[in-house]
Amino acid sequence: MSVHREKFKPLGGPDGGNGGHGGDVVFVVDPNVHTLLDFHFQTRLQGGNGKHGQGSNRDGATGESIRVAVPNGTVIYSNGEVLADLTGDGTEITVAQGGRGGRGNRALVSSKRKVPGFAELGEPGDELDVVLELKSVADVGLVGFPSAGKSSLIAAMSAARPKIADYPFTTLAPNLGVVSAGETTYTIADVPGLIPGAAAGKGLGLQFLRHIERCAVLAHVVDTASLESDRDPVSDIDALEHELAEYGGLADRPRIIVLNKTDIPDGRELAEYVRGDLEKYGWPVYLVSAVSREGLKELNFAFAKLVQEYRAAQPPVEATRTVIRPAAVDDSGFSIKKVVPAYEGDVEFVVSGAKPERWIGQTNFENEEAVGYLADRLANLGVEDGLVKQGAVPGSIVRIADHEFEWQPTDPNIVATVGPRGTDARFEISDRKGADERLAERKERRAETLERVAKEKEARGKSRRG
Repeated sequence: MSVHREKFKPLGGPDGGNGGHGGDVVFVVDPNVHTLLDFHFQTRLQGGNGKHGQGSNRDGATGESIRVAVPNGTVIYSNGEVLADLTGDGTEITVAQGGRGGRGNRALVSSKRKVPGFAELGEPGDELDVVLELKSVADVGLVGFPSAGKSSLIAAMSAARPKIADYPFTTLAPNLGVVSAGETTYTIADVPGLIPGAAAGKGLGLQFLRHIERCAVLAHVVDTASLESDRDPVSDIDALEHELAEYGGLADRPRIIVLNKTDIPDGRELAEYVRGDLEKYGWPVYLVSAVSREGLKELNFAFAKLVQEYRAAQPPVEATRTVIRPAAVDDSGFSIKKVVPAYEGDVEFVVSGAKPERWIGQTNFENEEAVGYLADRLANLGVEDGLVKQGAVPGSIVRIADHEFEWQPTDPNIVATVGPRGTDARFEISDRKGADERLAERKERRAETLERVAKEKEARGKSRRG
């Protein structure tokens, strides 16, 4: 709130600028980001505050927005629902918007209020908790038990260099690689090893299975040189298919069976022996070796063919439509609910709506003129007429947002035109009780009620003993 002053012109009119808007929090897909590990250490993201408006009609600066880089395939959840599924480099979404800055007294000038002695308060920005989940975006997913050779295949078919070792356990994160086959380029991912019971949450199964949802082709990678006597390729595939069926949503994905480690004599012998048994699935079977690179070229073009067929079968991508939903003609923008007070002096009417609640947050209740301006706005919106229709009488307790007050009818055409700035003539003639006084009376009434109940209990106790 500011009034222009200069020599020989002490009252040059209001010149208070508007406050700046708060900064947003924006999530954007960055191809250089591959994990969500950073959010394990930084769990709170906040945009910058808008700057205060100043005199001489100077508006405050807008707060700095935060652009948060996330990997491709990030899914954002809020309250258990999908808020956004970010796929494609450069895709972005504004998760939390900054609050709007309050208007200075220059913007509040009207024909009836020449020099407002108040300014609006800024609104708080959005605040919410979100859960980030990464689902790898790949065309081909390699599925198999731990140490089946999936990471070795990735390294042999692409320029990716995952960590490879004879682990008794599994890789903890999927590895991605880009592969070219003629004119077709596709991505391949080794989904960390599955174990029986993964679909029910055993081990890290659910974290691994979610990476398969986006794959166009699934490849069962089987270790034909495994030293475990209780495992064989057929039972391995049956176990993997059982887990995929339990997880659901993957029945339509084409499959390929990859018998790996055929460079080992025992492995080649077993692969040739079970090849006929695997034909019952109706899927192509390839014998390969990530070490000697045998069969990788044929497997590469087989992957490319299935990926092309899957892409061709997908519906064409349509541009997002802009949907305009105008408000109903009879939409008043607020609603009034009549409640039964539990005690005398409790709330009788609750007013809800975007406009009234926003206006409450913008009002400085320590400034009489600002409160009078709020009363005029509510009256012009039709809140007073709505209260009358609901049966409100002067003195009824009304709550809007987190503020309670005794309602007194007011004339929106009556505006304080005299007196110092920041005051309202209606407050001088009002006999309404203040909020502190009403709260004290309410506490006193409740204390009397509790005392009366205690005396009644004591009297009943004496009568039983007598």
